[in-house]
Amino acid sequence: MCELFAYSSDNPLEINEYLKDFYSHCNYHPHGWGLALLDSSNYSVYKEPVCARMSLNLKNLLEKPVINKNVFAHIRLATIGKLIPSNCHPFYKKDDSNRMWTLIHNGTIFDSSDLCRYSMIQEGGTDSERVLLYIIDNINKLESQKNRSLDVKERFDLLSNLVSNLSFNNKLDFLLHDGEYIYVHMNCRDSLHYFKFNHGVMFSTVPLNDGHWEDVPLNTLLCFKNGKLIFKSNTHNNEYIETPEQLIFIKKFLNSLDKVSEGDFLW
Repeated sequence: MCELFAYSSDNPLEINEYLKDFYSHCNYHPHGWGLALLDSSNYSVYKEPVCARMSLNLKNLLEKPVINKNVFAHIRLATIGKLIPSNCHPFYKKDDSNRMWTLIHNGTIFDSSDLCRYSMIQEGGTDSERVLLYIIDNINKLESQKNRSLDVKERFDLLSNLVSNLSFNNKLDFLLHDGEYIYVHMNCRDSLHYFKFNHGVMFSTVPLNDGHWEDVPLNTLLCFKNGKLIFKSNTHNNEYIETPEQLIFIKKFLNSLDKVSEGDFLW
């Protein structure tokens, strides 16, 4: 499927070498790349539906120091949605309280009637974008009921319930940023790892070369701010284990895609 990377710290650090290591996996995930600089003073999202190391835009970005407190990166192996810019991660959208939510996802939503209604209003065609719209919709509804903005604990509790329900029969590995806090979830074993260091924490689907990497807790929602763990949810029971039928669906979709153009890596 896809690979995820995130960095969160109280101290901005140049992470170009980590990003280059992460993007070097793109030959197995050739359907697009994304990079989000999440700090409010320097919020930027870049993405393209091309193999990462064939992108001149990404090459130019990584030739300059990437220094932020919070960063997301993504490489895509498509399971739902055409190879177009609007289907590349990260996905981002503001809620009614003007928070900018940013999501990267590794997985496929096979079973969720709650997401169907968003297919008519989303920009692209992916299940991942629908997950973000679903989350923001529920944030907006609860804030409307309370007639005020939710605090971080209320947002975390709501997300914990949404994640527990949405992860049933679905692979829901994701990293989510609400403009201030990062939320992390994994429900497929050995599919997301973390590395703690002095000033923060790093996440990657596949452990990178440097650091002591450990598994993210399974079936648990975590909340971080500037590299520090703030909240940890109770564990739910919806571990994702791929079925033969789901594997057939994914392979059939991959075979339906236009062949990714071949060429030399630019870096």
